[in-house]
Amino acid sequence: MSAQKKQDIDSTPFHGEVHVTWGHKFRWTADHLSREEYNRLRMTYDRLAEDCLEVLETKFAPADAKTPSRIDAYALLEKHHAEDAALSRLWSEVTELPPWVDWEQIARGQDVYYRYGAATLNGLAYQSLIGGTGSSSDVSEVLTRTGGFSVKTARRRLLETQQFSLQVTESLASIRPGGAGFATALRVRFLHARVRRRIMQLAATRPSYYCAEKHGVPVNDADSIGTIAAFSSNLIWGGLPRQGIYLRPQEILDYLALWRLVGLYMGVPTDHFATPEKAKAIMEINLLYSYNPTPTSKMLAWNMIRALELEPPFYASRALIEVNIRWLNGNELADAMDISRPTPYYWALRAGQTVYFAAMCYINRNIPLFDRWQIRTFRRELWSIVLDERKNGLGSLSVFDFEYLPGIGFQTHGEGDVEKPVRVFWTADRRALFGLLIPVAFMMAATWATFRILTFLSII
Repeated sequence: MSAQKKQDIDSTPFHGEVHVTWGHKFRWTADHLSREEYNRLRMTYDRLAEDCLEVLETKFAPADAKTPSRIDAYALLEKHHAEDAALSRLWSEVTELPPWVDWEQIARGQDVYYRYGAATLNGLAYQSLIGGTGSSSDVSEVLTRTGGFSVKTARRRLLETQQFSLQVTESLASIRPGGAGFATALRVRFLHARVRRRIMQLAATRPSYYCAEKHGVPVNDADSIGTIAAFSSNLIWGGLPRQGIYLRPQEILDYLALWRLVGLYMGVPTDHFATPEKAKAIMEINLLYSYNPTPTSKMLAWNMIRALELEPPFYASRALIEVNIRWLNGNELADAMDISRPTPYYWALRAGQTVYFAAMCYINRNIPLFDRWQIRTFRRELWSIVLDERKNGLGSLSVFDFEYLPGIGFQTHGEGDVEKPVRVFWTADRRALFGLLIPVAFMMAATWATFRILTFLSII
Protein backbone atom coordinates (compact mmCIF):
# COMPACT_ATOMS: atom_id res chain seq x y z
CA MET A 1 0.00 0.00 0.00
CA SER A 2 1.36 3.41 -0.99
CA ALA A 3 2.28 6.05 1.58
CA GLN A 4 -0.51 8.26 0.22
CA LYS A 5 -3.13 5.54 0.74
CA LYS A 6 -1.80 4.80 4.20
CA GLN A 7 -2.09 8.47 5.08
CA ASP A 8 -5.60 8.66 3.60
CA ILE A 9 -6.75 5.78 5.78
CA ASP A 10 -5.10 6.70 9.05
CA SER A 11 -5.40 10.50 9.15
CA THR A 12 -8.55 12.40 10.09
CA PRO A 13 -9.98 13.80 6.85
CA PHE A 14 -11.34 17.33 6.58
CA HIS A 15 -14.18 18.64 4.42
CA GLY A 16 -13.01 19.30 0.88
CA GLU A 17 -9.80 17.28 1.23
CA VAL A 18 -8.85 15.60 -2.03
CA HIS A 19 -8.24 11.85 -1.97
CA VAL A 20 -6.91 9.64 -4.73
CA THR A 21 -7.43 5.94 -4.15
CA TRP A 22 -6.83 3.27 -6.80
CA GLY A 23 -6.97 5.94 -9.50
CA HIS A 24 -10.27 7.41 -8.31
CA LYS A 25 -10.13 11.05 -7.25
CA PHE A 26 -12.75 12.55 -4.93
CA ARG A 27 -13.31 15.28 -2.36
CA TRP A 28 -14.17 14.45 1.23
CA THR A 29 -17.68 15.47 2.30
CA ALA A 30 -19.96 15.05 5.30
CA ASP A 31 -21.35 11.92 3.61
CA HIS A 32 -18.00 10.08 3.81
CA LEU A 33 -17.52 7.82 6.83
CA SER A 34 -14.46 8.14 9.02
CA ARG A 35 -12.29 5.10 9.62
CA GLU A 36 -13.80 4.77 13.11
CA GLU A 37 -17.36 4.84 11.74
CA TYR A 38 -16.49 2.27 9.10
CA ASN A 39 -14.87 -0.02 11.68
CA ARG A 40 -18.04 0.05 13.75
CA LEU A 41 -19.96 -1.25 10.73
CA ARG A 42 -17.47 -4.13 10.46
CA MET A 43 -18.52 -5.33 13.92
CA THR A 44 -22.31 -5.00 13.52
CA TYR A 45 -24.53 -7.32 11.53
CA ASP A 46 -28.07 -8.51 10.84
CA ARG A 47 -28.93 -9.99 14.23
CA LEU A 48 -32.64 -10.23 13.43
CA ALA A 49 -32.04 -12.70 10.60
CA GLU A 50 -29.94 -14.91 12.88
CA ASP A 51 -32.60 -14.81 15.60
CA CYS A 52 -35.28 -15.75 13.07
CA LEU A 53 -33.12 -18.51 11.63
CA GLU A 54 -32.73 -20.04 15.07
CA VAL A 55 -36.50 -19.96 15.59
CA LEU A 56 -37.25 -21.45 12.19
CA GLU A 57 -34.75 -24.28 12.62
CA THR A 58 -35.75 -25.21 16.17
CA LYS A 59 -39.52 -24.64 16.14
CA PHE A 60 -40.75 -24.91 12.57
CA ALA A 61 -38.37 -27.18 10.65
CA PRO A 62 -40.25 -30.11 9.04
CA ALA A 63 -40.04 -33.33 11.01
CA ASP A 64 -38.42 -35.11 8.05
CA ALA A 65 -35.72 -32.44 7.60
CA LYS A 66 -32.40 -34.31 7.73
CA THR A 67 -30.37 -31.12 8.10
CA PRO A 68 -32.14 -28.14 9.71
CA SER A 69 -29.54 -25.79 8.22
CA ARG A 70 -30.74 -26.75 4.70
CA ILE A 71 -34.42 -25.89 5.23
CA ASP A 72 -36.11 -23.26 3.06
CA ALA A 73 -36.11 -20.53 5.68
CA TYR A 74 -38.07 -18.13 3.49
CA ALA A 75 -40.94 -20.58 2.94
CA LEU A 76 -41.14 -21.23 6.68
CA LEU A 77 -41.01 -17.50 7.45
CA GLU A 78 -43.87 -16.85 5.03
CA LYS A 79 -45.93 -19.60 6.64
CA HIS A 80 -45.20 -18.99 10.34
CA HIS A 81 -44.38 -15.26 10.65
CA ALA A 82 -47.47 -14.61 12.78
CA GLU A 83 -46.49 -17.27 15.34
CA ASP A 84 -43.32 -15.73 16.80
CA ALA A 85 -42.31 -12.19 17.79
CA ALA A 86 -38.96 -12.19 15.95
CA LEU A 87 -40.50 -13.65 12.79
CA SER A 88 -43.32 -11.13 12.93
CA ARG A 89 -40.86 -8.25 13.30
CA LEU A 90 -38.80 -9.34 10.30
CA TRP A 91 -41.89 -9.92 8.16
CA SER A 92 -43.24 -6.48 9.06
CA GLU A 93 -39.93 -4.83 8.18
CA VAL A 94 -39.94 -6.27 4.66
CA THR A 95 -43.66 -6.03 3.86
CA GLU A 96 -44.74 -2.76 5.54
CA LEU A 97 -42.53 -0.59 3.38
CA PRO A 98 -41.37 2.99 4.12
CA PRO A 99 -42.73 6.04 2.24
CA TRP A 100 -39.66 6.32 -0.01
CA VAL A 101 -40.66 3.14 -1.87
CA ASP A 102 -42.29 4.41 -5.10
CA TRP A 103 -43.23 1.46 -7.30
CA GLU A 104 -43.17 3.49 -10.52
CA GLN A 105 -39.63 4.57 -9.67
CA ILE A 106 -38.65 0.99 -8.82
CA ALA A 107 -39.92 -0.16 -12.23
CA ARG A 108 -37.87 2.54 -13.96
CA GLY A 109 -34.83 1.41 -11.96
CA GLN A 110 -35.35 -2.14 -13.21
CA ASP A 111 -35.36 -0.85 -16.79
CA VAL A 112 -32.02 0.91 -16.21
CA TYR A 113 -30.43 -2.46 -15.47
CA TYR A 114 -31.31 -3.78 -18.95
CA ARG A 115 -31.12 -0.52 -20.92
CA TYR A 116 -27.33 -0.59 -20.96
CA GLY A 117 -27.14 -4.25 -21.88
CA ALA A 118 -23.68 -5.74 -22.28
CA ALA A 119 -22.06 -2.69 -20.66
CA THR A 120 -24.01 -3.42 -17.46
CA LEU A 121 -23.00 -7.08 -17.58
CA ASN A 122 -19.34 -6.19 -18.12
CA GLY A 123 -19.36 -3.66 -15.30
CA LEU A 124 -20.89 -6.06 -12.81
CA ALA A 125 -18.74 -9.04 -13.83
CA TYR A 126 -15.32 -7.47 -14.23
CA GLN A 127 -15.45 -4.52 -11.84
CA SER A 128 -17.97 -5.32 -9.11
CA LEU A 129 -17.49 -9.09 -8.84
CA ILE A 130 -13.96 -9.96 -9.96
CA GLY A 131 -12.52 -6.54 -9.13
CA GLY A 132 -14.36 -6.25 -5.82
CA THR A 133 -13.77 -9.82 -4.67
CA GLY A 134 -10.17 -9.79 -5.86
CA SER A 135 -9.46 -6.60 -3.90
CA SER A 136 -11.39 -6.94 -0.64
CA SER A 137 -9.20 -8.45 2.04
CA ASP A 138 -12.07 -9.02 4.50
CA VAL A 139 -14.73 -10.37 2.14
CA SER A 140 -12.27 -12.80 0.56
CA GLU A 141 -11.50 -14.33 3.97
CA VAL A 142 -15.18 -15.22 4.34
CA LEU A 143 -15.67 -16.44 0.77
CA THR A 144 -12.63 -18.71 0.85
CA ARG A 145 -13.99 -20.45 3.97
CA THR A 146 -17.16 -21.48 2.16
CA GLY A 147 -15.13 -23.51 -0.33
CA GLY A 148 -17.48 -22.33 -3.07
CA PHE A 149 -15.03 -20.39 -5.21
CA SER A 150 -12.81 -23.08 -6.68
CA VAL A 151 -12.39 -23.05 -10.46
CA LYS A 152 -15.02 -25.80 -10.75
CA THR A 153 -17.61 -24.05 -8.58
CA ALA A 154 -16.89 -20.35 -9.16
CA ARG A 155 -18.85 -20.24 -12.42
CA ARG A 156 -21.95 -21.58 -10.67
CA ARG A 157 -21.56 -18.99 -7.92
CA LEU A 158 -21.29 -16.23 -10.53
CA LEU A 159 -24.40 -17.53 -12.31
CA GLU A 160 -26.29 -17.64 -9.00
CA THR A 161 -25.31 -14.03 -8.41
CA GLN A 162 -26.61 -13.21 -11.89
CA GLN A 163 -29.84 -15.08 -11.13
CA PHE A 164 -30.27 -12.99 -7.98
CA SER A 165 -29.88 -9.73 -9.91
CA LEU A 166 -32.26 -10.92 -12.65
CA GLN A 167 -34.97 -11.91 -10.20
CA VAL A 168 -34.95 -8.57 -8.38
CA THR A 169 -35.03 -6.70 -11.72
CA GLU A 170 -37.45 -9.01 -13.57
CA SER A 171 -40.69 -7.08 -12.96
CA LEU A 172 -42.64 -5.20 -10.32
CA ALA A 173 -44.52 -8.39 -9.47
CA SER A 174 -41.18 -10.09 -8.79
CA ILE A 175 -39.78 -7.40 -6.50
CA ARG A 176 -42.99 -6.74 -4.55
CA PRO A 177 -43.47 -8.64 -1.26
CA GLY A 178 -44.31 -12.24 -2.10
CA GLY A 179 -42.67 -12.15 -5.54
CA ALA A 180 -39.76 -14.27 -6.76
CA GLY A 181 -37.22 -11.45 -6.40
CA PHE A 182 -38.48 -10.65 -2.92
CA ALA A 183 -38.17 -14.32 -1.93
CA THR A 184 -34.66 -14.57 -3.38
CA ALA A 185 -33.50 -11.49 -1.44
CA LEU A 186 -34.79 -13.06 1.79
CA ARG A 187 -33.20 -16.41 0.96
CA VAL A 188 -29.84 -14.74 0.37
CA ARG A 189 -30.30 -12.88 3.65
CA PHE A 190 -30.77 -16.16 5.51
CA LEU A 191 -27.83 -17.70 3.62
CA HIS A 192 -25.60 -14.87 4.85
CA ALA A 193 -26.84 -15.45 8.40
CA ARG A 194 -26.01 -19.17 8.14
CA VAL A 195 -22.51 -18.50 6.83
CA ARG A 196 -21.84 -15.95 9.57
CA ARG A 197 -23.16 -18.21 12.32
CA ARG A 198 -21.20 -21.24 11.11
CA ILE A 199 -17.89 -19.38 10.80
CA MET A 200 -18.27 -17.82 14.25
CA GLN A 201 -19.14 -21.23 15.74
CA LEU A 202 -15.96 -22.71 14.28
CA ALA A 203 -13.89 -19.73 15.41
CA ALA A 204 -15.21 -20.20 18.95
CA THR A 205 -13.75 -23.71 19.07
CA ARG A 206 -10.59 -22.87 17.11
CA PRO A 207 -9.69 -19.15 17.28
CA SER A 208 -7.07 -19.50 14.54
CA TYR A 209 -9.80 -20.42 12.04
CA TYR A 210 -11.13 -16.86 11.72
CA CYS A 211 -10.27 -13.60 13.49
CA ALA A 212 -13.27 -11.27 13.70
CA GLU A 213 -11.13 -8.58 15.30
CA LYS A 214 -8.93 -8.50 12.20
CA HIS A 215 -11.45 -9.17 9.42
CA GLY A 216 -14.69 -8.03 11.01
CA VAL A 217 -17.69 -10.20 11.84
CA PRO A 218 -18.40 -12.39 8.78
CA VAL A 219 -20.93 -10.78 6.43
CA ASN A 220 -21.08 -7.65 8.57
CA ASP A 221 -22.93 -4.41 7.85
CA ALA A 222 -19.94 -2.92 6.01
CA ASP A 223 -19.78 -6.01 3.78
CA SER A 224 -23.52 -5.89 3.11
CA ILE A 225 -23.44 -2.19 2.27
CA GLY A 226 -20.53 -2.95 -0.06
CA THR A 227 -22.60 -5.65 -1.77
CA ILE A 228 -25.45 -3.26 -2.55
CA ALA A 229 -22.90 -0.66 -3.68
CA ALA A 230 -21.36 -3.24 -6.02
CA PHE A 231 -24.67 -3.55 -7.86
CA SER A 232 -25.50 0.16 -7.79
CA SER A 233 -22.92 2.84 -6.93
CA ASN A 234 -19.98 1.01 -8.49
CA LEU A 235 -21.85 0.62 -11.76
CA ILE A 236 -23.20 4.20 -11.83
CA TRP A 237 -19.91 5.97 -11.09
CA GLY A 238 -17.41 3.28 -12.08
CA GLY A 239 -18.35 0.47 -14.43
CA LEU A 240 -20.48 2.45 -16.88
CA PRO A 241 -18.42 5.70 -17.06
CA ARG A 242 -15.30 3.64 -17.75
CA GLN A 243 -17.20 2.38 -20.81
CA GLY A 244 -18.16 5.89 -21.92
CA ILE A 245 -21.71 5.69 -20.54
CA TYR A 246 -23.20 8.20 -18.10
CA LEU A 247 -26.64 7.76 -16.62
CA ARG A 248 -29.10 10.63 -16.66
CA PRO A 249 -29.87 12.17 -13.22
CA GLN A 250 -33.32 10.58 -13.06
CA GLU A 251 -31.90 7.18 -13.99
CA ILE A 252 -29.43 7.46 -11.10
CA LEU A 253 -32.26 8.19 -8.65
CA ASP A 254 -34.38 5.34 -10.03
CA TYR A 255 -31.58 2.77 -10.04
CA LEU A 256 -30.49 3.65 -6.51
CA ALA A 257 -34.10 3.37 -5.30
CA LEU A 258 -34.29 -0.16 -6.70
CA TRP A 259 -31.16 -1.36 -4.93
CA ARG A 260 -32.04 0.50 -1.75
CA LEU A 261 -35.24 -1.58 -1.66
CA VAL A 262 -33.28 -4.79 -2.28
CA GLY A 263 -30.98 -3.76 0.58
CA LEU A 264 -33.97 -3.26 2.86
CA TYR A 265 -35.16 -6.80 2.11
CA MET A 266 -31.65 -8.11 2.87
CA GLY A 267 -31.27 -6.35 6.22
CA VAL A 268 -28.72 -3.81 4.94
CA PRO A 269 -28.57 -0.30 6.47
CA THR A 270 -30.17 1.61 3.59
CA ASP A 271 -29.61 5.25 4.60
CA HIS A 272 -26.29 5.13 2.75
CA PHE A 273 -28.25 4.95 -0.52
CA ALA A 274 -30.84 7.62 0.26
CA THR A 275 -29.25 10.18 -2.08
CA PRO A 276 -26.80 10.02 -4.98
CA GLU A 277 -24.26 11.90 -2.86
CA LYS A 278 -24.42 9.33 -0.06
CA ALA A 279 -24.31 6.40 -2.49
CA LYS A 280 -21.27 7.78 -4.29
CA ALA A 281 -19.56 8.45 -0.95
CA ILE A 282 -20.06 4.85 0.22
CA MET A 283 -18.48 3.58 -3.01
CA GLU A 284 -15.47 5.81 -2.38
CA ILE A 285 -15.25 4.70 1.25
CA ASN A 286 -15.17 1.07 0.12
CA LEU A 287 -12.33 1.86 -2.26
CA LEU A 288 -10.45 3.65 0.50
CA TYR A 289 -10.95 1.25 3.42
CA SER A 290 -11.86 -2.13 1.95
CA TYR A 291 -9.78 -2.51 -1.20
CA ASN A 292 -6.43 -4.01 -0.27
CA PRO A 293 -5.58 -7.09 -2.38
CA THR A 294 -4.14 -10.03 -0.45
CA PRO A 295 -2.93 -13.47 -1.55
CA THR A 296 -6.38 -14.84 -0.66
CA SER A 297 -8.33 -12.22 -2.61
CA LYS A 298 -6.01 -12.55 -5.61
CA MET A 299 -6.46 -16.32 -5.57
CA LEU A 300 -10.26 -15.91 -5.70
CA ALA A 301 -9.95 -13.50 -8.64
CA TRP A 302 -7.70 -16.00 -10.43
CA ASN A 303 -10.20 -18.81 -9.88
CA MET A 304 -13.02 -16.67 -11.31
CA ILE A 305 -10.95 -15.79 -14.37
CA ARG A 306 -10.20 -19.48 -14.95
CA ALA A 307 -13.88 -20.34 -14.44
CA LEU A 308 -14.94 -17.90 -17.18
CA GLU A 309 -12.10 -18.47 -19.64
CA LEU A 310 -13.29 -19.93 -22.99
CA GLU A 311 -16.57 -21.05 -21.44
CA PRO A 312 -19.99 -20.69 -23.10
CA PRO A 313 -21.83 -18.64 -24.05
CA PHE A 314 -19.14 -15.98 -24.66
CA TYR A 315 -15.93 -18.05 -25.01
CA ALA A 316 -13.75 -15.13 -23.91
CA SER A 317 -10.00 -15.68 -23.88
CA ARG A 318 -8.02 -15.04 -20.72
CA ALA A 319 -6.38 -12.00 -22.34
CA LEU A 320 -9.77 -10.47 -23.14
CA ILE A 321 -11.00 -11.10 -19.59
CA GLU A 322 -7.85 -9.53 -18.17
CA VAL A 323 -8.05 -6.44 -20.40
CA ASN A 324 -11.67 -5.99 -19.28
CA ILE A 325 -10.58 -6.17 -15.64
CA ARG A 326 -7.86 -3.59 -16.28
CA TRP A 327 -10.14 -1.30 -18.29
CA LEU A 328 -12.86 -1.32 -15.64
CA ASN A 329 -10.69 -1.20 -12.49
CA GLY A 330 -7.62 0.71 -13.65
CA ASN A 331 -4.03 -0.46 -13.98
CA GLU A 332 -3.04 0.41 -10.40
CA LEU A 333 -5.62 -1.90 -8.83
CA ALA A 334 -5.14 -4.56 -11.52
CA ASP A 335 -1.39 -4.57 -10.86
CA ALA A 336 -2.06 -5.03 -7.14
CA MET A 337 -4.31 -7.99 -8.03
CA ASP A 338 -1.51 -9.50 -10.18
CA ILE A 339 -3.61 -9.31 -13.34
CA SER A 340 -1.43 -9.86 -16.43
CA ARG A 341 -0.89 -6.99 -18.87
CA PRO A 342 -2.44 -7.85 -22.25
CA THR A 343 -0.89 -6.87 -25.58
CA PRO A 344 -1.87 -3.65 -27.42
CA TYR A 345 -4.11 -5.77 -29.67
CA TYR A 346 -6.43 -6.53 -26.75
CA TRP A 347 -6.40 -2.92 -25.59
CA ALA A 348 -7.53 -1.98 -29.11
CA LEU A 349 -10.31 -4.59 -28.94
CA ARG A 350 -11.50 -3.18 -25.63
CA ALA A 351 -11.38 0.40 -26.95
CA GLY A 352 -13.46 -0.59 -29.97
CA GLN A 353 -15.91 -2.41 -27.73
CA THR A 354 -16.25 0.70 -25.57
CA VAL A 355 -17.05 2.90 -28.57
CA TYR A 356 -19.54 0.34 -29.88
CA PHE A 357 -21.32 -0.14 -26.52
CA ALA A 358 -21.53 3.59 -25.85
CA ALA A 359 -22.85 4.40 -29.33
CA MET A 360 -25.52 1.69 -29.21
CA CYS A 361 -26.61 2.61 -25.68
CA TYR A 362 -26.96 6.32 -26.44
CA ILE A 363 -28.86 5.63 -29.67
CA ASN A 364 -31.22 3.11 -28.07
CA ARG A 365 -32.07 5.15 -24.99
CA ASN A 366 -33.07 8.17 -27.09
CA ILE A 367 -35.43 6.23 -29.37
CA PRO A 368 -38.33 4.80 -27.29
CA LEU A 369 -39.02 1.94 -29.70
CA PHE A 370 -35.38 0.82 -29.66
CA ASP A 371 -35.24 1.32 -25.88
CA ARG A 372 -38.15 -1.02 -25.20
CA TRP A 373 -36.72 -3.59 -27.64
CA GLN A 374 -33.31 -3.47 -25.92
CA ILE A 375 -34.81 -3.91 -22.44
CA ARG A 376 -37.06 -6.78 -23.51
CA THR A 377 -34.39 -8.57 -25.55
CA PHE A 378 -31.58 -8.30 -23.03
CA ARG A 379 -33.82 -9.51 -20.20
CA ARG A 380 -34.66 -12.61 -22.24
CA GLU A 381 -31.03 -13.21 -23.28
CA LEU A 382 -29.71 -12.97 -19.73
CA TRP A 383 -32.20 -15.54 -18.49
CA SER A 384 -31.05 -17.84 -21.29
CA ILE A 385 -27.42 -17.42 -20.20
CA VAL A 386 -28.24 -18.22 -16.58
CA LEU A 387 -30.51 -21.23 -17.10
CA ASP A 388 -29.68 -22.86 -20.46
CA GLU A 389 -27.60 -25.98 -19.80
CA ARG A 390 -26.43 -25.95 -23.43
CA LYS A 391 -24.68 -22.68 -22.57
CA ASN A 392 -23.30 -24.17 -19.35
CA GLY A 393 -26.07 -22.51 -17.35
CA LEU A 394 -27.59 -23.61 -14.05
CA GLY A 395 -30.32 -25.74 -15.63
CA SER A 396 -32.78 -24.75 -12.92
CA LEU A 397 -33.25 -21.89 -10.49
CA SER A 398 -31.07 -21.90 -7.39
CA VAL A 399 -32.83 -21.70 -4.02
CA PHE A 400 -29.66 -20.37 -2.35
CA ASP A 401 -29.45 -23.10 0.26
CA PHE A 402 -26.39 -23.81 2.42
CA GLU A 403 -24.58 -25.79 -0.28
CA TYR A 404 -21.01 -24.93 0.72
CA LEU A 405 -20.64 -25.54 4.44
CA PRO A 406 -17.67 -23.84 6.13
CA GLY A 407 -15.53 -26.30 8.04
CA ILE A 408 -12.11 -26.70 9.62
CA GLY A 409 -9.59 -27.44 6.86
CA PHE A 410 -12.19 -26.83 4.15
CA GLN A 411 -11.23 -23.73 2.17
CA THR A 412 -10.92 -22.58 -1.40
CA HIS A 413 -7.42 -22.92 -2.82
CA GLY A 414 -5.71 -21.69 -5.95
CA GLU A 415 -5.52 -24.17 -8.80
CA GLY A 416 -3.01 -24.87 -11.54
CA ASP A 417 -3.02 -23.24 -14.95
CA VAL A 418 -4.40 -25.63 -17.57
CA GLU A 419 -4.72 -24.44 -21.17
CA LYS A 420 -8.27 -24.69 -22.51
CA PRO A 421 -9.06 -25.46 -26.15
CA VAL A 422 -11.06 -22.99 -28.24
CA ARG A 423 -14.23 -24.87 -29.19
CA VAL A 424 -16.10 -22.34 -31.36
CA PHE A 425 -15.27 -19.80 -34.05
CA TRP A 426 -17.47 -16.88 -32.95
CA THR A 427 -15.68 -16.16 -29.66
CA ALA A 428 -15.95 -13.01 -27.57
CA ASP A 429 -12.56 -11.97 -28.96
CA ARG A 430 -13.84 -12.09 -32.54
CA ARG A 431 -17.02 -10.25 -31.59
CA ALA A 432 -14.86 -7.57 -29.98
CA LEU A 433 -12.81 -7.37 -33.19
CA PHE A 434 -16.04 -6.90 -35.13
CA GLY A 435 -16.98 -4.12 -32.71
CA LEU A 436 -13.61 -2.47 -33.34
CA LEU A 437 -13.89 -2.71 -37.12
CA ILE A 438 -17.29 -1.00 -37.20
CA PRO A 439 -16.10 2.43 -35.91
CA VAL A 440 -12.86 2.10 -37.91
CA ALA A 441 -14.83 1.41 -41.09
CA PHE A 442 -17.17 4.30 -40.30
CA MET A 443 -14.25 6.69 -39.80
CA MET A 444 -12.61 5.54 -43.03
CA ALA A 445 -15.86 5.97 -44.94
CA ALA A 446 -16.40 9.40 -43.42
CA THR A 447 -12.84 10.43 -44.31
CA TRP A 448 -13.26 9.19 -47.87
CA ALA A 449 -16.61 10.97 -48.24
CA THR A 450 -15.16 14.19 -46.86
CA PHE A 451 -12.23 13.98 -49.28
CA ARG A 452 -14.57 13.39 -52.23
CA ILE A 453 -16.78 16.31 -51.26
CA LEU A 454 -13.82 18.65 -50.87
CA THR A 455 -12.44 17.48 -54.21
CA PHE A 456 -15.78 18.09 -55.89
CA LEU A 457 -16.08 21.57 -54.36
CA SER A 458 -12.55 22.47 -55.48
CA ILE A 459 -13.43 21.49 -59.05
CA ILE A 460 -16.53 23.67 -58.96
